[in-house]
Amino acid sequence: MDVQFWGAAREVPGSMHLLTVNGRRILLDCGLYQGRRKHAFERNRNFPFEPSSIQAVILSHAHIDHCGNLPTLVRAGFKGKIYSTPATRDLCRHMLVDSAHIQKSDVRYVNRRRKRQGKRPFEPLYMIGDARKALGRFKGVHYGRAFEPIPGVRVTFIDAGHILGSASVVLDLTEGGRTRRLLFSGDIGRRGLPILRDPQIARDADYVIMESTYGDREHEPPSRARSYLQECAASTYESGGKLLVPAFALGRTQEIVYRMNQLWEAGDLPPVGVFVDSPLAINVTEVYAGHPECYDREMLDTMATDSDGDPLGFRRLRYVRKAEESKALNTRKGPAIIVAASGMCEGGRILHHLKNHVGKRSTTVLFVGYQAQHTLGRRLLEGSREVRVLGEPVPVRARVERADAYSAHADRTGLLDWAERVRDRGRVTRYFLVHGEEESAEALADDLRAAGTAAVEVPERGYRFTLD
Repeated sequence: MDVQFWGAAREVPGSMHLLTVNGRRILLDCGLYQGRRKHAFERNRNFPFEPSSIQAVILSHAHIDHCGNLPTLVRAGFKGKIYSTPATRDLCRHMLVDSAHIQKSDVRYVNRRRKRQGKRPFEPLYMIGDARKALGRFKGVHYGRAFEPIPGVRVTFIDAGHILGSASVVLDLTEGGRTRRLLFSGDIGRRGLPILRDPQIARDADYVIMESTYGDREHEPPSRARSYLQECAASTYESGGKLLVPAFALGRTQEIVYRMNQLWEAGDLPPVGVFVDSPLAINVTEVYAGHPECYDREMLDTMATDSDGDPLGFRRLRYVRKAEESKALNTRKGPAIIVAASGMCEGGRILHHLKNHVGKRSTTVLFVGYQAQHTLGRRLLEGSREVRVLGEPVPVRARVERADAYSAHADRTGLLDWAERVRDRGRVTRYFLVHGEEESAEALADDLRAAGTAAVEVPERGYRFTLD
């Protein structure tokens, strides 16, 4: 039995790990790689293995960097089942179709310019029909219920506390009379955040594939999230400008709304218009409403005491579905808070808001999530004075801020605590650190080695290890 690392190895996007047991193959995640357009397209289109040889996919959660390339896999010949929690399955019904829509829309926009330049047009990575075919292969399995996707592999999902339905994956692997327990962390959530439960800890793991996104840094405390949003809203009101919040439609948008609802309930939200400009975020929020089994006690108590009975909505908040309404926000007079996807500014409606407002000094851009290398969000965060938005150069005069208090990923301390608790409840012999840029992963590896926990590796893309 062995594992081979084909995505999110010394980088963050494109989670994908190939597991071989008894000559059969299963895939842990099949995420979309995001970065420079041409390189990303080639990485996503061309799998380093034959897709038809994969027997099953085990999906940790519904973020696009973990699930977004499933339609390509199906299009290329995969015919097995895709296993996830029921909430992840329901979220993917919106995430994958939306991903196909965005690719089609963005390619159409880029091709107009390429046509004027006499260049060959791009094709979308996959179409809506491919996304729907992938969705037809999903099978939902609840937390704590073991199942066997292939002979010799017994899988159990436990709550990762990252987003709705997110799971760490416990795999009991049996080959040649030997059984080894492999734990795939997925993305590890932060303890003490609202809405969702804290991460669960698996027992008796022999090997651990562990995320390391924030392995070299600490987050601001969750209590800072509300006050930071209040400060940005107040300054937006005073400037009469726009507060643009690029946010992942899944997870981050719901927490931003939850925090704004807290401000509204306390009378601390200034009189500004608040808009969630994302049809996907609206659909995702509806899925949240359908899975209260994932809520923590704080969320359940808030639902019982909130004046509207809805912590993810309040009277000044407006959800925007129609494209015409979205466009109208760019000419709207007066201050406003606009939350829009995508979180890394690599697609979606946030691009049009940035194009119209990032050149104004009255604008604030507030990043509340991780920004991968080579993304527009990363360039803005690093202080670029000019960026290309939808293929055109745009000067940057807006104030750019970052709020780590909103991160749904565990920070350095949280990751070390998670690893220690897994070690204390098991017999871990080796950690593989993935889903982190090289500096973050290596820093976490040094800390784990210093703690004497076990052997620690930071695998490169394509590295194969035998689980003996």
